[in-house]
Amino acid sequence: MRTRREQSDVPAPDHPWSEIVPGLWMGGHEYRDGSGGRELAVVHDEFDLVLTMLRLPGYGPDPGVEHHVWPIPDGPLDGTQLAGVMRLAQAAGDGLDEDRRVLVRCFHGYNRSGLVVAHALVRAGRDTDDAIRLIRARRSPWALHNELFVEYLRAGLATARLLEELRD
Repeated sequence: MRTRREQSDVPAPDHPWSEIVPGLWMGGHEYRDGSGGRELAVVHDEFDLVLTMLRLPGYGPDPGVEHHVWPIPDGPLDGTQLAGVMRLAQAAGDGLDEDRRVLVRCFHGYNRSGLVVAHALVRAGRDTDDAIRLIRARRSPWALHNELFVEYLRAGLATARLLEELRD
């Protein structure tokens, strides 16, 4: 099974971040500017809560902005990594419940951030396939192109976590 495309096959997004539902944003660390060149997506104080799956130095957020980092690969996840994704999704949902502006980010803002945002939407009552469609419509058709992450979502992250832990 193919879990991700080579980075050279994946175009950078047109925007540093995209609003998926009011208050919940998905983004990355770089994007294409108007001329097709690459720009850095540096977070300052645009958001109240930033959830990061790939931390790169110099990309923010500013001091005083709540920031949670849980590094995970854009590939198969073990039970501990899936548990972290579930915690980040809960933090995103809690932030929305508190009317905070939440950014979930990874490299391009496609797969890892999509996994967290989709799980947050499912936790809030949205159907899994509807959450995936919404993310692709609002962020990019490239969002959640990691087929394994889509399988995790369709199985349910709690179920996927249990299955991964049984394999260990």
